Amino acid sequence: MSESRPMRAERPSAANAAPLQAALARWVRAHGGSELLAGLAALAVAAEAQGDSAVSVVLSEEQRLALRSETLLSDLRVEDRADTPFVLDTADRFYLRRNYRHEQRIAEAWHARLRHSAMTDTTAREADLDALFGADSAAPARPDHAQRVAAGRVLSQPAFVLTGGPGTGKTRTVLRMLLMCLRQASEPLRIRLAAPTGKAAQRLRQSLQDGLHQLQSLDPTWQDALATLSVLQAETVHRLLAWSPRERRFRHDARRPLPADIVVVDEASMLDLAQWCALLQAVPLTARLILVGDADQLTSVGAGSVFSDLVEVLERQHDPRCVRLQHSFRAEGHLSALNMAVQSGDWLSTLQALNADPAHIDWQPIQRAEALLPAIQRSAARLASEPALHAAANGTDDPADVARAALATLGSEQWLCALREGQWGSALLNARIEDLLRQAWHVGSTGDWFGGRAVIVQQNDYELGLFNGDIGICVRETDGRLGVWFAGTENDSPRRFAALDLPHCESAFAISIHKSQGSEYPHIHVLLPPDPEHRILSRQLLYTAVSRARQTVHLYASEATLAAALERRITREGGLRERFQAAAL
Repeated sequence: MSESRPMRAERPSAANAAPLQAALARWVRAHGGSELLAGLAALAVAAEAQGDSAVSVVLSEEQRLALRSETLLSDLRVEDRADTPFVLDTADRFYLRRNYRHEQRIAEAWHARLRHSAMTDTTAREADLDALFGADSAAPARPDHAQRVAAGRVLSQPAFVLTGGPGTGKTRTVLRMLLMCLRQASEPLRIRLAAPTGKAAQRLRQSLQDGLHQLQSLDPTWQDALATLSVLQAETVHRLLAWSPRERRFRHDARRPLPADIVVVDEASMLDLAQWCALLQAVPLTARLILVGDADQLTSVGAGSVFSDLVEVLERQHDPRCVRLQHSFRAEGHLSALNMAVQSGDWLSTLQALNADPAHIDWQPIQRAEALLPAIQRSAARLASEPALHAAANGTDDPADVARAALATLGSEQWLCALREGQWGSALLNARIEDLLRQAWHVGSTGDWFGGRAVIVQQNDYELGLFNGDIGICVRETDGRLGVWFAGTENDSPRRFAALDLPHCESAFAISIHKSQGSEYPHIHVLLPPDPEHRILSRQLLYTAVSRARQTVHLYASEATLAAALERRITREGGLRERFQAAAL
């Protein structure tokens, strides 16, 4: 092996990180760093682009000795000079300093929270749990028993982790957790609800409101607690922590903590390393932190896999601060079996589930893009025949009602793609569906905007109240004008915007699997690339996709692709699991 080039684990570098790799390598050389350090820095940038917080390297003794003389690097076998931009830890993980610092602060904040003694050790009253879940839920065999356990344990814990797949009752459990906390509080509680995206925050609030309606029959002693929860709002984590674009930082941090007694964060698996660091530092130790998410779905787009790392450590140690919900109350029986098989990575069980119920699970092991055309045509024909979408395309004098109905229609069926570009990507699939819809509705083919077009917001716009992942529908009005409508909050009417006023949007008849996280649809179409070596494939990707379905899933993937996805469980590189392990001891 060349003494100037380190070896690393066999994962290819991210192509889109190449310019940054080159720039950082030049910076290292310009500041007196060696070719060896420049190469390591470039590897760390590529690793971060793939979601790793560090890169594992294999060094010779000569290389290791040479690195100890680098002024830009701290070798933790010797010392940590806190001002260096790079860190090599004792397990030969090479970090960009910011990622090392984030891991360190996350673990320290978690450890401090667990050790904090100000939290009252309160035992849940069984009568209260009976009122919220029913007396039968005390039996371990009952499907909602784990929900009851979680609601009972949260009262004595400064931090609590609730994980489970779609339809397992996570939000139902959170609602009852909050009611238990309010029930036993001696004074009013300041409760904050948050999620990584605006769309996820809206879903959290709506799900809690729906759950409250189901609890109106509780006896009068619960009414104050119910009233408190009825007015709660949910917000993005950025808004919760008060992100300042001008200062490029959060206003709430360890010095200026959140004014809160309980903080609930939903879809926590979507938060990256930096967001977790900011969150844990901003939530005061006197507040109870409830973290909710699905540890088996795709990890964050940014670096780190904090939620899945945390759940892995807590479950390995049978920690009472973590409860996993496993029974699905919403998906059809065979869909639940498919989700569990994919989650476990069991190929034979997955194959059996895929073929067990053709009425609800339609697996088409295609390898050519042309084979998709019949399914695309059928899907477009269903959309074209929907009265609300037809009215949106051809003009209406009641655009608000048409928009409301059209948005409901769009939520019933969704194409999910692993890729954005190419023959198997969402961009081309959207173009094909839109061409078919334009033909069916006799709509002109010029311009991106037309009545009946579905769009998805790609970035937050706090002034407009539109958030990354929001779905909208373009509606043609009788005077020929086009308006783009998005769902209002609760019972509010849909909101109309001019297309030119919107943040960046893309067509939404097909969206990425990443964008579908936190959503569910009665019917889904899942499209995976035919190349089993494609780096996008993973067990988490497949699980996230198929678990979006409530009633039917149409899966377009070759047998080799499915086998490769099941085999490839992504574990991001970094030292956070070891840090959590140490914190739990």
